[in-house]
Amino acid sequence: MAHFLFVDESGYDSGPSPYGVLGGFAIADRDVWNLIKAIQDAEILHFGIRYSAGHGELKAKKLVSAQVFRQASFAPFIPQPERTELARQCLDQGAGAPRRSIAALSQAKLHYVEEVLDICARFRCRAFASIVDKDSPSPAADHLRKDYAYLFERFFYFLEDLGPDAFGVAVFDELEKIQSHLLVGQMDSYFKRTTRGRQRAGRILPEPLFVHSDLTTGVQIADLIAYILSWGLRFGSMTKPKRAELDGYVSQVCQLRYRAVREMDGNPQFAIWSFVFITDLRSQSERDVDQIEGNEGQ
Repeated sequence: MAHFLFVDESGYDSGPSPYGVLGGFAIADRDVWNLIKAIQDAEILHFGIRYSAGHGELKAKKLVSAQVFRQASFAPFIPQPERTELARQCLDQGAGAPRRSIAALSQAKLHYVEEVLDICARFRCRAFASIVDKDSPSPAADHLRKDYAYLFERFFYFLEDLGPDAFGVAVFDELEKIQSHLLVGQMDSYFKRTTRGRQRAGRILPEPLFVHSDLTTGVQIADLIAYILSWGLRFGSMTKPKRAELDGYVSQVCQLRYRAVREMDGNPQFAIWSFVFITDLRSQSERDVDQIEGNEGQ
């Protein structure tokens, strides 16, 4: 059985996001269409129409931003279906919509996200994320960034645990053509020229698929997961402020994590979670060279 790993990133730019996140979620090929239909039904339930069919991409920044939470508080809880009708009117009217309709649309967005994450759990999806300190040193252009390598590693463990016939395909949001070619080249080098990459190529298709995020439900979910983790998840040495209003969504996303168990450093029951925090994006070989050069300069 094949599993798709839909991947997107959030917070890697110079904007206010506290952490960069390369996030993804895995789903069995047989479940993809049923999940898409369930999410489309959720759009109609909460917005009265297919929001993504004519009102722009359902990006996380539009669904769970601080502004959405603030606008949702313009009115007390509005029960559904009144909320749905007002949300649809707000989408139709745009900037001229009354305050209560704006509140209804914002409340609808928050309830929609909650249901989307519930749908992911219902279809046994698994979430994966490499969370990156934005001050992390970057690798050379010909090296695959560590956040990608760790994401593939966790996805590989997941596939390995499923059984001998499990296979994975990575699906990315289309980048600028130069960036897409660069990533393809880096992945090709990783899966062909590194020991771990060659091993993982037995489970993961080394050449990714690229799609338009505004047309692909799976990538939109990956974007949602990445955004929520950037702004809401904190563990280990992650000390930057978070948005507490996202706690409920963070709990839902964490329920989608995958826990693999492998022998590591003599521990036969070492737990490897599908979320990892990274403070250096360079490969081990690059860090070793940097360390040697640093020592020679002393």
